[in-house]
Amino acid sequence: MRYLTTRITRDGRDGYPVEPGRYRLVAARACPWANRTIIVRRLLGLEDAISLGLCGPVHDARSWTFDLDPGGVDPVLGYERLQQAYFARVPDYPLGITVPAMVDVPTKAVATNDFDQITRDLFFEWSDHHRAGAPDLWPEHLRDEMETVMKRVFTEVNNGVYRCGFAGSQAAYDAAYERLWTALDWLEERLATRRYLMGDTITEADIRLFTTLVRFDPVYHGHFKCNRQKLTEMPVLWAYARDLFQTPGFGDTIDFDQIKAHYYVVHTDLNPTQIIPAGPDLTGWHSAHGREALGGSPFGEGTAPDALPEGVLAH
Repeated sequence: MRYLTTRITRDGRDGYPVEPGRYRLVAARACPWANRTIIVRRLLGLEDAISLGLCGPVHDARSWTFDLDPGGVDPVLGYERLQQAYFARVPDYPLGITVPAMVDVPTKAVATNDFDQITRDLFFEWSDHHRAGAPDLWPEHLRDEMETVMKRVFTEVNNGVYRCGFAGSQAAYDAAYERLWTALDWLEERLATRRYLMGDTITEADIRLFTTLVRFDPVYHGHFKCNRQKLTEMPVLWAYARDLFQTPGFGDTIDFDQIKAHYYVVHTDLNPTQIIPAGPDLTGWHSAHGREALGGSPFGEGTAPDALPEGVLAH
């Protein structure tokens, strides 16, 4: 088992019932897996139901830390390290101290860190607490196809960039590189005729792809040697990524400085000097994308979440 697979559900069958105010989502803006939970929470309007704790971008072998908070202590949990919440659940927890983690505030212990399931449950199990106008991230008639698309995105793209970056041999790298670019070419073709991965509206499939695309040029192209092309050199994917970035709930969760600091400082095996590159130029994320010509509407019959001040996330 790689994760704490207990779930927070309506019926509380794992001991963790849906209960507004009870749980704290601990995430990091640097991490793509955590980033998706931040986006889903924001799109669904769960800010009042689930508080948000944010770790800084740089951690050591022991744990993510709350170094962004005054005194380096999470104001709700009273912890300096996320590791403490894991140990409260399983003393000397032997697996990775990962974000995202949903922490049960009364016990200050991690309820679950199963990143794939967390966002599903935010949609299906917390639906009574979604905001008015929350988008349908899992349209019923598309779910089977979504699972197929998301599986390929996960294995070939989300994980594919890491497979390239941490390949231990030339042969492993070459195979990983081929797999990644085969998938990116498939996405370039798929998105040429539809505005979003599943059609005319945003679904969770788009959220899962976006968090990799937005990190591609700042990190994966160079740091992970995924360098056949930059995202900015793939016209369809670049326009698609900008479309999402400019949609409320997506770009306003991104902090490029934290993203770069995380990868270039933490991965000392890949970057022993810990020098953080100055580039690339990121101003293009705000340029016109032209994807409206494909039709569709990001939130379908729903509405956009309220705008946030730049660089601020509702806790």
